[in-house]
Amino acid sequence: MSPPTLADFLLPPATRQRLETVVEVTPKVLTEFTSDSARQALAETDILLAGWGSPHLDDQALARAPRLSALVCATGAAAPLVTASGAARLRATNAGLINAAPVAEYTIAMILIAGKQILPAARLYRTQRRFLDREKTFPAAGNYRRRVGIVGASRIGRLVISGLQKIAELNIVVSDPFLAAADAHALGVRLVSLPELMETCDVVSVHAPHNASTVGMINADLLALLPAGGTLINTSRGELIDQEALLNQLVSGRINAVLDVTTPDVLAPEHPFYDLENVLLTPHMAGSVGNELTRMGSHVVDEITRFTRGEAFLHEEILAPALVRR
Repeated sequence: MSPPTLADFLLPPATRQRLETVVEVTPKVLTEFTSDSARQALAETDILLAGWGSPHLDDQALARAPRLSALVCATGAAAPLVTASGAARLRATNAGLINAAPVAEYTIAMILIAGKQILPAARLYRTQRRFLDREKTFPAAGNYRRRVGIVGASRIGRLVISGLQKIAELNIVVSDPFLAAADAHALGVRLVSLPELMETCDVVSVHAPHNASTVGMINADLLALLPAGGTLINTSRGELIDQEALLNQLVSGRINAVLDVTTPDVLAPEHPFYDLENVLLTPHMAGSVGNELTRMGSHVVDEITRFTRGEAFLHEEILAPALVRR
């Protein structure tokens, strides 16, 4: 994984000690698979624990690891790390569901903050520093029966839906071309087209996957449909939104945005998103960070323990050849 210090956050002393009671752990974190020391480590490896920034386990690396039989990823998916030959040979597990939890928590918080109009209220209060007539100044504030749109009934999208349903009385609609009407009904939401969702929701949160078909899916025409004063939240990938079109909408002041992801991932220092008052820009804070990383570490140790006992992974990932790296 990279940087190597990430391992210290995933595996603090108590967690690492628990891991070392079931397997022998290499003292050095690998950031590449080509050096003599890395080759020696691979030759003796039965289980590979991979994190963000891990080098790809290509055919050459696999050939150097004849004993390797399991890939345990402290990330959302193992498939992008291996080739087809690795998919045929390895059992795999990931921490996608574990990492989905904090993303859903962040999103739920931002949806409720947006509905309550907390950010503009805080800005106005800081500026005026006097009594504010809330009902007169923010007559549309509040989350009671507010219409919220979820773009993508993904793992995170579903967690957001269930979390919101437990704590707020909202009208939640979903747009997802792969979600059947019966499944939407089971989730307690209504399935709508993406244009209808954008046109009728006060708050829209994006949870679609990042692939060739979703890049730029929230385009200028769809952004223009979002009601004035509406809020767009993105915790998926910046590439899913036409960022230039979004910037135009935000500069005009017509809508608001909560952006935990952008393209590029770190914007240039002069980018307007940093300074626009109707933009809340965060540095990819939605995913596991700080003490949340220890939850992911504990999860992967549990999975490794199951594997050493000959048990099935709790979150087994099937490395389908169509999904792995070419």
